[in-house]
Amino acid sequence: MGNTLISFRRGLHGMEPIAEIFQEEPIGSFAVLLAVILIVPPLFEKLRLPGVLGLLAAGVALGPNSLNVLSAQSPIMTLLAEVGLLYLMFVAGLEIDLAQLRKVKHRSAGFGGLTFSIPLVTGIVIGRIFQMDWNASVLMGSLLASHSLMTYPILRRLGVVANEAVTVTIGATIITDIGALIVLAICLGINQGGFSLPRLVALLFGLSLYTLLVLWGFDRIGRAFFRRAAGDEGNQFLFLLLAVFLAALGAQLIGVEKIVGAFLSGLAVNDVVGNGPVKEKVVFVGSVLFIPIFFVNIGLLIDLPAFITSMQAFGLALTIVVGLICSKFLAAGLAKLSFGYSRREMLTMGSMSIPQVATTLAATLVGNRAGMLSNDVLNSVVVMMLVTATLGPLLVSRFAVNLPLPPTAELKNGFLSTPKPQLNRPFTVVVPIYNPQTEQMLIGMAALLAQQQGGRIVPLAITVARPHMTRQQMEGAVARSEQLLHKAEELSRGLTVPVSPLLRIDDQVPLGICRASQEQRASLILMGWSNITGLKARLFGSIVDSVFWAAPCPVAVVRLVELPAVGHRILVPVENFTERALRHVRFARLLSEAAGAEVTLLHFLSLVQSDSGTQNRVQTQMQQLIAQVGFTAPVASRIVTEEDIVGGILQESKDFNLVILHSQRHQTAAEGFGFSSITTQVVQQLDCSTIVLGESHLT
Repeated sequence: MGNTLISFRRGLHGMEPIAEIFQEEPIGSFAVLLAVILIVPPLFEKLRLPGVLGLLAAGVALGPNSLNVLSAQSPIMTLLAEVGLLYLMFVAGLEIDLAQLRKVKHRSAGFGGLTFSIPLVTGIVIGRIFQMDWNASVLMGSLLASHSLMTYPILRRLGVVANEAVTVTIGATIITDIGALIVLAICLGINQGGFSLPRLVALLFGLSLYTLLVLWGFDRIGRAFFRRAAGDEGNQFLFLLLAVFLAALGAQLIGVEKIVGAFLSGLAVNDVVGNGPVKEKVVFVGSVLFIPIFFVNIGLLIDLPAFITSMQAFGLALTIVVGLICSKFLAAGLAKLSFGYSRREMLTMGSMSIPQVATTLAATLVGNRAGMLSNDVLNSVVVMMLVTATLGPLLVSRFAVNLPLPPTAELKNGFLSTPKPQLNRPFTVVVPIYNPQTEQMLIGMAALLAQQQGGRIVPLAITVARPHMTRQQMEGAVARSEQLLHKAEELSRGLTVPVSPLLRIDDQVPLGICRASQEQRASLILMGWSNITGLKARLFGSIVDSVFWAAPCPVAVVRLVELPAVGHRILVPVENFTERALRHVRFARLLSEAAGAEVTLLHFLSLVQSDSGTQNRVQTQMQQLIAQVGFTAPVASRIVTEEDIVGGILQESKDFNLVILHSQRHQTAAEGFGFSSITTQVVQQLDCSTIVLGESHLT
């Protein structure tokens, strides 16, 4: 045993020169960070653990208390972690749904005040119990006061986002985040210059003036810039980055922490950016690079051996976690009494407000750097983050099932609505053609759909006019487009639907498709599945992805093994019972009637939803959906209890010829960007034909 220990120590000693190289050479440190971000989170996710936990664990393993490969004090680490911190707060502000807040602003303000003030007082009491001074105790309280919206994807999957209690809790996020950052700014100001009433008044006045300047000024300037730079996503992206760092510098000039400015800049450009592709690129760059580096840096600061051996640190962590959970549920209980919510709604509100990620961790790091919060507090907050980020989603998955929807939402989502009148316009299917190998299948599918509706198809070829193209280059590009259209005309001979080939010259393919579809009053855009995947497609966006955002009508992306025909079976997974699901199933009905195929609707329940009451309710909703869509042929429905949705769809699809999926867009940094991971994984692994139905964010 002794010889083994000596050999291990010699091995570590031999690694020291290598570790020094990584610490002193910026390229080496950056390479290690990229390897960690690329490898570690997927490994933890396969183990059903949060990817963030993997980043923190990697930081602990590579930090000064272990392998000593990375140092939080190195210039490259300091810069990248600082950018990650600002990016995290900017995205937190960018992802707050201001429209949601405006709907229930009064109740959101009420619950926001409760779920902010009660944890704030709880944190102050905890700080005083563990012998912190009053200023540090107040800062400790602010760490418990905010909350994260990481449970939103679960609520959206369950179809209960329209529930008022859920909407109020989402709106309360902005109250708690802003309140926590204001408390942080005040505590830091007092810590730097001592407490005095004139100084406090000056700080609050400066912060108020600065907040108005950022929120009003950046919004006005952003709107003007985005109008001038319409279509130039690169410059729009750079403008947003400039806004973050200018706001951060401005905050420093008035004596406020930089993360306050980054958060306010996210709020300021929130309405300007909307939910378009530029926002997705901003979120993607942050979630794939800078924000993970910030979490690795947090891991470097964690002294795990000291935390494990310190009973006080363990006691502090346990007290913080218990205090947070109790105070959040107490606030939800008071909201139940004030607003008349049910017990299930109260439990959902408490569960939604438990997770502490972005604002809490950022404020803790700032307080630690300022010397106000000890390393024990930093370690305890990391433990709180991991516990609440795991517990919150689990509780929401259990409590949010069967939440009631308001009457207006039931009318909208409950299958009483009818399709909007088309003003006697013919059903028009625009078919962008750019791959001769898939052209025949696309034209055939478009003809099926158009014939069923008595409509027409428009084969569309886009010629891209780039700057400084010579006349010969332009003529060659036009000739290639004309060849594609000529082949489309040949394939269309014998079809019983009108065909109107269209050649368009445009500066971008996606915009050309959308503009032509608008001019042709398209009812549907039918596209082939793009083979461009991975980092390039996610960073710069594929044609399909851009069309999804800007299209004036629904978009169907198809990957066909064979054309649908009589006797074929179509599988339609239905995630939740909303208006989008209604349109999703209507498309399946249209295709089944055109091809004479059979349709089966599929819905998954988790283990916590597998009780007989939930199954009966879902079965009733399935029958209502089928009745509202108005199928002329029998339709089967299946309810399956399965946690692994991807595996469930793949298993169920073995006896089907075609699977119709609905694309869900990602809205948060935690979720990523592009098609949902479920859609992407299913399409990549399916052996049968696939259609992904998506809608523009404008529809």
